Amino acid sequence: MSRRPARAEHPRDTGDETPGNQVLTLPNLISFGRLLGVPLFLYLFLVARADVAAVVVLAIGGTTDWVDGWIARRLRQVSRLGELLDPLADRLYILATLVAFTAREVVPWQFTAALLAREVLLLGSLAVLRRHGYGPPPVHYVGKTATFLLLAAFPVLLLATAATDVATAASAIGWALAWWGLVLYWVAGGMYVVQAARLVRAVRSPGAAA
Repeated sequence: MSRRPARAEHPRDTGDETPGNQVLTLPNLISFGRLLGVPLFLYLFLVARADVAAVVVLAIGGTTDWVDGWIARRLRQVSRLGELLDPLADRLYILATLVAFTAREVVPWQFTAALLAREVLLLGSLAVLRRHGYGPPPVHYVGKTATFLLLAAFPVLLLATAATDVATAASAIGWALAWWGLVLYWVAGGMYVVQAARLVRAVRSPGAAA
């Protein structure tokens, strides 16, 4: 089996379009903006305790998750940098939100531990793949759906703590999204591990191509 070059862990759905080397594109600027939203959220939520403003930042960061990829395909501005920035922004939003929410007791530490354990599992499988000369397995729609659900759940859960008049409904909706996201996150992680195991077995099998 021939080996594949390393790729971004969460590339955009680019179809047959080959990523370019552009840097200053509209999709990349949106991704940079999403990255800047991470420290802004942490400041608003943990330092300023401006929960309503933090809800807005989280909501914008989550809802624009698909915007940069859609614009990139629409304007034919798909780039290698964009394929790195988009998943990086997703990961940072999820991790930063988990840390902040756990510190303020918006979510229990068990929920945070379950998500972080999945990340550790995935990092381990990716390390094994890289040792055999492979990049990450192709992203499955289950993983994309899980990320969407988690990014949608977090601002709703925060809204439940910031607006008492809608707290009950927001909490129910937020936790429904969060638990579904967690389950699918682990399902996707298991699928990635299975894909990685198949690639490693193919390399180690007799007669495998270099």
